[in-house]
Amino acid sequence: MSYDALRHFADSWGLVFMAVTYAVLIGWHFLPKGRERSDKAALAIFETDETEAGNG
Repeated sequence: MSYDALRHFADSWGLVFMAVTYAVLIGWHFLPKGRERSDKAALAIFETDETEAGNG
């Protein structure tokens, strides 16, 4: 496969692949339970484990 053919493939199908991946990742949030998962992930950094806090 020549460089020109590879470049043409990347310019066409690579763009399609990136657009589909973007749409899937954005759409994933709007699935049922998406808000619940997002809220849980947003608050996860504030949860402390007893072993991490030095209490155990």
